[in-house]
Amino acid sequence: MTAVATYQQTRGAFQARSDKGKPATRDVRNLANLGDTASTSRVLNLAAIGLVMSNEKDYIARPFFRDKQLNRAILIKHTLRANERDLFSRTRRTATKVIMPFDATDLRLGGRSVMVNQVGFEAFCRTQFGIGDVNSHIDVQILRLLDALPSLDPFLVREHLSRHGFKPGTCYLNISANDIQRMIGFANAEIEQLVRTAFGHAMIGGASIKLAGKILSNELDQELSPLRMTLRMSEEEFSEGIFSWRGFLYFKWRHEELQNEMRRVIQGLGSYQPVGAVDDQVRDYLREVRPRLGRRIAKAVNEVARTIGIYDRAYHALTQGQNPGPFRQFLLQGPKLFFELGETIGILGHIASFWSYRMTSSFATHRLTALEYADVLMDFDDSLMILGPDDED
Repeated sequence: MTAVATYQQTRGAFQARSDKGKPATRDVRNLANLGDTASTSRVLNLAAIGLVMSNEKDYIARPFFRDKQLNRAILIKHTLRANERDLFSRTRRTATKVIMPFDATDLRLGGRSVMVNQVGFEAFCRTQFGIGDVNSHIDVQILRLLDALPSLDPFLVREHLSRHGFKPGTCYLNISANDIQRMIGFANAEIEQLVRTAFGHAMIGGASIKLAGKILSNELDQELSPLRMTLRMSEEEFSEGIFSWRGFLYFKWRHEELQNEMRRVIQGLGSYQPVGAVDDQVRDYLREVRPRLGRRIAKAVNEVARTIGIYDRAYHALTQGQNPGPFRQFLLQGPKLFFELGETIGILGHIASFWSYRMTSSFATHRLTALEYADVLMDFDDSLMILGPDDED
C-alpha cells in the first residue's frame, strides 16, 4: 500500500487531532471595505454592481440571479475555519459564502449569510425562495455551479455558466477596482504597441494608460473607434472582443504574479519543518507528496504559459506584422480558453494565498504539527489532481 493510500485511510483521525490546540482566531472583516480591497478572484460584489448598474438595460434584461435580494448579494470564496468544517458532509477547506446585506447602501449594518451546500443550505433556500423543490430552482443551480469553481474570476464564471445555459449580463462580470489599479502598469506596457498600430505614433504614453483603463473597466466609447475599425469588427463583436481581451490581460497578469508566488511555495515545500513527533505514516506521506506537488505546480504554471502564448502570437501579428486578422479571430474565439485558464489559475491562486496566509504571515508563528502539515498538503494535492496527473504519476 502506498503512503498516500495509508494516509488517506487515517486522514479523518488526523484531522480531528490536528484541530486541537489551534489558535482561536477570527478575522473581523468589514463588508464596507470589500469594494476597495477585495480581489477579483475572491469576491463577486453584486451589491456594489446593483448600486451602479441597476438602470442599465443589460442589468435588467439578463440578471445574475432571478431572486432580487440574492441579485444584490456579496459572494465570497471563503477559507473555512476549523470550527466550520463540520458544516459540510465532505472534507473541504474553502466554501462559497453568500452574504445578503441588510442595506446595500450601508454595508456596515451587516447581513444574513449562508455557505453553499452547508448543512441547512436547502432549508435556507426553501425559505428564501419560497419553493419546495430546491434542486430545480435556477438560482440554486447557479449557486452550486459557482461553488464548484476554484475562484470567482469573472471570465471563468462567465464561461462556466455559459456552458450550462446561463448567460448573465456582462455588467455583472468585471475586474475589481483594486485589481484594476494593480494591473494598470502591466496593461499599459502590454497595450502601448497597439496604440501605435491603431492610433498612430503620436498617441503613446498617457494615451496608452487611458486606453488601458477603458479596456479594463469596460468603458467602450468613441475614443476606441479607431481600434474597432483596425480590427474590422461590428459594435457587438467589438464589445465581445474587448471582454475577451480584458480576460486575457487579466490572466496574463495573474500568471506573472503567480510565477513568483508559486516559486515561494515550491521552495517552502522543501524547507518547511513541522513541529513535534512524526509517526511513520505521516513521514512517508510527506516524503512522497512534496516532490509530487512541486512537479504538479510547475506543470500547471507551464500549461498556463502555453495557453497565454496563443494570445501572444495573435497579438504580435497585429502589432508587429500589421495583420489584424489573427488577433480579431482570437478575440472572438478566445473565451473558449477561459475555463481552462481560470480553473488552473484559480487552483494555483488558492494554494499561493493559503501558503502565504498560513505559512509566511504573522499567523505562521504557530508552526504546524506534522499532522496539520500533511493535511494541508493533501488539500493541495487533491486540488491539483483536478488538472490531471503529472508525467511521473
